[in-house]
Amino acid sequence: MSEHQQDFSRHQSLFQTNIEVASPSESSDLWLKEMDISQYDLPYVREVLQQSFVDWRKETGSLPLSKHSKWAMIDHEGAYISGEEMVYSLLEGPHAGLLQHCLLSHELVYDVIEHADYPMLTGQVLCMVPILSRSGQLVISVLACVLPKHISDSSGLDAIEATALHYHSCFFRRYEYIFVSDVMKIQKNTEREASRRSILFQIMQRMHDQIDVDTVLTEVIDSIAMLYPSIQLSLLMSQDHQHSNPKVKPLVFHPWGEDICVRAFMDGRLMIQDCKEPGKENYVEMSIPLGGKQGIYGVFHLKMTRELKEDLDLQLITMMIDTAGNAFENAKLYEQSNLLIHELRLINELTQRLNQSLQLSDIYQFANEELLNIFNADYSCFLQYNEERNMLEVMSCNVPSLSKDIFNRDYGFGGLVFEKKEPVILSDYHLNTKVSSKLMEVTGSQSLIATPLTVNGKVMGAILLTHRSPHFFSYDNYRLLQTLASHIGLSVSNALLHAELRRMANRDMLTDMYARHYLDEAIQEYQANDFCGSLIVVDIDQFKQVNDTYGHQKGDKILKQVSEIVKTSIRPEDIPARWGGEELAVYLPQMGVHQAMKVAEVIRSRVAQETDPGVTVSSGIAEWCIIDELVSVDSLFYRADMALYRAKNSGRNQIQIENMNE
Repeated sequence: MSEHQQDFSRHQSLFQTNIEVASPSESSDLWLKEMDISQYDLPYVREVLQQSFVDWRKETGSLPLSKHSKWAMIDHEGAYISGEEMVYSLLEGPHAGLLQHCLLSHELVYDVIEHADYPMLTGQVLCMVPILSRSGQLVISVLACVLPKHISDSSGLDAIEATALHYHSCFFRRYEYIFVSDVMKIQKNTEREASRRSILFQIMQRMHDQIDVDTVLTEVIDSIAMLYPSIQLSLLMSQDHQHSNPKVKPLVFHPWGEDICVRAFMDGRLMIQDCKEPGKENYVEMSIPLGGKQGIYGVFHLKMTRELKEDLDLQLITMMIDTAGNAFENAKLYEQSNLLIHELRLINELTQRLNQSLQLSDIYQFANEELLNIFNADYSCFLQYNEERNMLEVMSCNVPSLSKDIFNRDYGFGGLVFEKKEPVILSDYHLNTKVSSKLMEVTGSQSLIATPLTVNGKVMGAILLTHRSPHFFSYDNYRLLQTLASHIGLSVSNALLHAELRRMANRDMLTDMYARHYLDEAIQEYQANDFCGSLIVVDIDQFKQVNDTYGHQKGDKILKQVSEIVKTSIRPEDIPARWGGEELAVYLPQMGVHQAMKVAEVIRSRVAQETDPGVTVSSGIAEWCIIDELVSVDSLFYRADMALYRAKNSGRNQIQIENMNE
């Protein structure tokens, strides 16, 4: 018996022993867990195996072992992956047991080929070596080869094991490369989405600040041209609208209806087709309707190359045009209102005066007074829906006993208008038998007109006007109130948006702490009225190393953790702010430096204990007093910053107090 046959007999006896293995389902689950993938990613792993096999063949192609041998790759379930199918046919036929032995034993196995179906390979050696996971617990794949007789000795088997290690390196290199590429792609998409939202917010803000039709159209045209200067852009308007911009043209309706712009206008949806102009076979046409809540007003017609279409952020442009449509509609309504007679002059005057203030209480109070004058009503009441209480709250009323009341959302005429989202006109309350109303009963009113208060397309409350005489309000009053209510709702919307913008302007978006300019202004105001105060500047130690180690997303998470610790370690009257980068600052009104030291120590110890991954902070503290020669925000920050500098140079994770000689 030859040496190869003796070795194979030994392997065969081992294979036939009672080996305990996991069930197929358990083995498969274990394999997926070890490779950190899901069942749906198995084709992806097969692709990686194929690509890494190609890489391995290129890198080892000049070696004698690779040149004179036949190779194949088999996956962890024994299925063919790549390589020479003749090698795999040996494993399906006379040497199937050898493959199972390799998968179970996790060891190199081989056998001499002596089958009659393969006369050309007789005497050569079939060898299989498992490619194991990094933990060495599971087989990723099997590398099979047929060795010529002259290199099938023990040194040849050693070379095969070395070659298998090379393939192992190629596989994980390719595996990690694709994984990192996926992570970078996700990060790029995230950054793109953030950029899209920022751009859209800025454009929306500029558009909704306009009440002129031409300005709105110019804004959206210029915005698209700025983002994609190579696009051929025109705006086709269905109305007879004169505009100085040469890109605004009339929409011509063809009787055959084949024009892409006409079809987009009629269907109210985006249309895309290949450009039909001669010599522009590489171009694509796109038509996007410009519309609002009341209808379609025109179509944006875009022409671009196919390459640009692939890079085009279609969702962003569509949202911009939708925003422009709403802004255009609002501007158009405002423009038309200026053409009406006395009643609509009142609308214009009311709108202008409402826009003089962005305080919600002022808007309600002024609108209340104006509506009483316009309609000669006896009483007026504004209701707004309070989402937290799920009730209708009186925002403004000239009846003192009702000024602070709240009602169920379905109570009275206000509840009826709010729930049905429809206006109401009532000529004689005494004849009403279905709806009870505290406003009508307390004031002794007989006539009523009411309309929903709509903010951003959503019913947020109701406006009620009453008079003690029956049959007082006309249908024109009823219609005019609805028109005025839309303008009041727009003012309320602007006030709410302004309040949100003011909140956002004074806040850091990542940490939800105050911005530095707000902190500067607050300290300056305190120094003008208080007698003392302290400033703590907190800096995360070696934050760049944290970003380099864990990535910027993890760094942002740590920064938010530290910010939350700072906010929960101080008093309600203290002012936390993001000073810049990884530096935070806290101003403590009427608190001396030694008291501030205790607060800083609480922050330092909590950060060291509660952050994950763990980081430390260094802090510098400075105080001011009314008797100081120089009292200013800049000097206070400078002294705190110098103390922080000493803390970081003294080993970090510590607190330093200002040196008064600095």
